[in-house]
Amino acid sequence: MNKSLLKNSTGVAVPLGALCTKECPAIGEFPALKKFAKVCKSAGLEIIQLLPVNDTGTQSSPYSGLSAFALHPIYICISALPEFSAVYKSDKNFKTEYDSFLKSHPKVSRYDYQRILEKKTSLLMKIYEASEIAKNASATPELSAWMKKNPWIKSYCVYKNLKWKYMQSTWKSWKAEDQLPGAEEISKRWNSKAQKKDHLFYAWLQLRAHEQFSEAAEEVRKCGIILKGDMPILMNEDSCDAWSLPEFFEHSLRAGSPADGENPSGQNWGFPTYNWKSLRAADFSWWKERLKSASQYYDAYRLDHILGFFRIWAIPARECTALLGHSEPCETISRDELMEAGFDESRIRWLCEPHIPTGDVDYFTWNHEVSTKILEKLATKFPNEELWLFKDSLKGDKDIFEANFEGLVSAEAEQNIKQKLAEKWRSRALVKIKKDKYAASWTYKNSIPWQTLNDDEKRKFDSLMESKNASQEKKWKKQAEEILGALTSAVKMVPCGEDLGVSLKCVEEVMGAEKILRLFVVRWAREWSKGGSPFVPFAQYPELSVATTSVHDSSTIHEWWNSEKESAAAFFRANEKIFAENEIHENDFAEFSPKVARAILEAAACAKSVWCIHPLQDFLYLQKNYWLENPKNERINIPGEVSEFNWTYRMPCDLEDLAKDKDLLSQIKSIAKRHAVC
Repeated sequence: MNKSLLKNSTGVAVPLGALCTKECPAIGEFPALKKFAKVCKSAGLEIIQLLPVNDTGTQSSPYSGLSAFALHPIYICISALPEFSAVYKSDKNFKTEYDSFLKSHPKVSRYDYQRILEKKTSLLMKIYEASEIAKNASATPELSAWMKKNPWIKSYCVYKNLKWKYMQSTWKSWKAEDQLPGAEEISKRWNSKAQKKDHLFYAWLQLRAHEQFSEAAEEVRKCGIILKGDMPILMNEDSCDAWSLPEFFEHSLRAGSPADGENPSGQNWGFPTYNWKSLRAADFSWWKERLKSASQYYDAYRLDHILGFFRIWAIPARECTALLGHSEPCETISRDELMEAGFDESRIRWLCEPHIPTGDVDYFTWNHEVSTKILEKLATKFPNEELWLFKDSLKGDKDIFEANFEGLVSAEAEQNIKQKLAEKWRSRALVKIKKDKYAASWTYKNSIPWQTLNDDEKRKFDSLMESKNASQEKKWKKQAEEILGALTSAVKMVPCGEDLGVSLKCVEEVMGAEKILRLFVVRWAREWSKGGSPFVPFAQYPELSVATTSVHDSSTIHEWWNSEKESAAAFFRANEKIFAENEIHENDFAEFSPKVARAILEAAACAKSVWCIHPLQDFLYLQKNYWLENPKNERINIPGEVSEFNWTYRMPCDLEDLAKDKDLLSQIKSIAKRHAVC
């Protein structure tokens, strides 16, 4: 790690796509970083933090990568390509299409990801078709040399070409011969003369993206600014890496998080978990290569969801919710341990296999014979009892929802029955991990089986859970020490970790030992176990941390201040002195204003954290002319929603105009100076 970078510095977090310029009003591109770096230097900012810029295909979420290595072509500046000028001059149709593309983007709060992606892809293809590479279906010496340094490119090109062939559908829906073909088959396809031209298109795109990003990153460094990247912990199931390196992923499991107050069913992110055994056997080479690739551009990086390196919440692939997930690695409970605790075979079955009374379905059908026919499709009946067990062939609640009831009931009744059966399916105290090995359901105390246990059985069950929890935290710590130790030593970049909401003591210990900067969101940094949940004093933030006012998944300080009054009021009371410096007192703090924004940013500047990195939007609140009418439109992402809104934030002005706002830059500079001497 480059320790010289660890001095009190203030920075800005921004999605690259938000940095629109007069040259490209559609979306921020790699070269825009050059202009932005100059703006930051004028404002006294010393860090630029980007969201991931990897290829995500048709998905606007930067955390839904199709490749751990490939950059997103949407950020390529077309006019900066060495091939652009000749095509623009010689091809009237291209010129018309390109000019139309630039003129058709009004200054709005969000950009149209899909439209821009389609247009830029079309333009890039036309430029490529006119190139020597396409004409000869052969790589130039320049491209050949670059590909030799980036061996991942061959699998990526074959994969992207197949994605195009299958109209961007997931590889799991492709023909059998195209699913997980293996290294030998991928190499054979790469060397195919018939497909070479198409494959080289994607290689050419990556070369040009690399050139533009490298050049921009170098300009950022010349301005004395640290460029910080973002490393998503997980890969999209529909990624080149999951397709070409299946041994590194557990395709039978999905990552997520267990149930909590805001998410009573937990969160199922849909991404496969890792096969750490295989990754360990390969000396974590894939992860190390990811970091080495990123280090071409970045001086620091953020490890997303760092808790996942300790333990991940693993959910069977056929589950819709996260309720039947388990921690991985997991300190399982054996059948023998359960029996020693006093649970016999029938009791164990009761705890881990949901029992369905026929009456639960009768309630919706009002016809016992129809109920029986429906249950026979999914369950097996106990002899001489109106009680059923789900068939072993069912692997998750998706199997219930996809079952065919063959018109036995109305569509509404069918949906109600499936919902009821899915609730039954999830209601269990024990989750079977493998043969004779179990884990307690995260919400086992809400399950029907648990509620029927007597007090002695509950005491024994709880005692067993407590003993497992104590031993598995040691297992999590050991895994994280091994993985994070290997990764942080592989590159010189400064490592940062997203550890929000984590209460495991071992996480803080390992991050400290590996010199990984923790994350503190000032509005959430509270001592929640104490009465009144006081804010953690800024002087008590650990030095090896990053303080921030907001994150990409949260509201901005504007929306927070106006919509979470109790939290805002508590923050005001905890920082009255700084608010008073900005002429804001008890009677007039309620309404958000540029003065309130400045007070919040100045309060955060008092953090002992070595770095303060705030979203661009929160800095722009210092000048009211940059505010949008609806502060919700200034958010990056609203978790739990899949929409065209998410991840498409753009600045309310061009970078060129921002560079001219001396008053705003001066205000930001004074805030940065405050943290520098804090």
